[in-house]
Amino acid sequence: MFILGMDIGYSNLKLAMGTADAAPAVSLAPAGAAPINRLPASIGGGDREALRVALDGDLWAACVSPGKFTSWNRALHEDYAQTPSYRALFHAALLLSEREDIDLLVTGLPVSHWLDKARRAAVVARLEGLHQVTSKRSIAVRRALVVPQPIGGYLDQAWTRKGDRVLQEGRVLIIDPGFFSVDWVLVDEGEIRTASSGTSLEAMSVLLEEAGNRIGDDHGGSVPVERIEEALRSGKDSVLLLGREVPIGPYLQRAAETVAPIAIEALRRSLRKENGSVDAIVLTGGGAQLYQPVAAGIFPSNPIFVPDQSALANARGFFYFGVE
Repeated sequence: MFILGMDIGYSNLKLAMGTADAAPAVSLAPAGAAPINRLPASIGGGDREALRVALDGDLWAACVSPGKFTSWNRALHEDYAQTPSYRALFHAALLLSEREDIDLLVTGLPVSHWLDKARRAAVVARLEGLHQVTSKRSIAVRRALVVPQPIGGYLDQAWTRKGDRVLQEGRVLIIDPGFFSVDWVLVDEGEIRTASSGTSLEAMSVLLEEAGNRIGDDHGGSVPVERIEEALRSGKDSVLLLGREVPIGPYLQRAAETVAPIAIEALRRSLRKENGSVDAIVLTGGGAQLYQPVAAGIFPSNPIFVPDQSALANARGFFYFGVE
């Protein structure tokens, strides 16, 4: 059985795929998608970095840094899963699987959306079936499952740390600082405590904007969120501003000290409904390392797990969910 764990974020497309008897292959690509005519031509001609996909008969460019498009605004709202950009990235994910048939596709939704059964069912209906991903290629998804977004990070840790009693039997709080929202889920002995799960919009987009403003205050000019975002995606530790390399690490950390506590405070309020204490924290997603110091300050007595390649943890967890 071929399983595709798919995490279509606002910033990155993350995939983990393969058969149940082997470790998954993983990939990460920018989550920009727009009609092909919104992508400017490079000096050398062409647009080699883009995946070309079909969408209702039109040609779209997918897996491109969002800042590359002209006259196009990226979708940053709660109905993202219903947008053409999301569908284009879904088609790109199917292409990247290099398969004609996907036996099981597992993906996630923000907690507040997942709790809405009608919204969840609508996403499943859009993912299942035969999809015309290019003019000459169609790919079938036999079955799709949707889980709460942060659960992927928990499943990734539970799978890679099999036998860890805290993760298997304890009350584990999973925090996922994404680009659009910070989501959290409380898992108690493997069961989701929905009353203590939720979402905050004080997320990475707000943090990156704050960091860009601080860089501008110190060095002049302005740094778009997309430039910092691309630097993080490519592993760079600086951005170019007015001809100079500016280190971004200190600005990201100071921005996190301002933004992260707002989301964490909303999280703490949701936990007041619980009688027992939290046993462990799992921080997942691309913003895990930036939120770790704040989480450690608020939960000083709890072990905090941060997965390797945390941006890919949800996709890997979705794959392992499919395996189980």
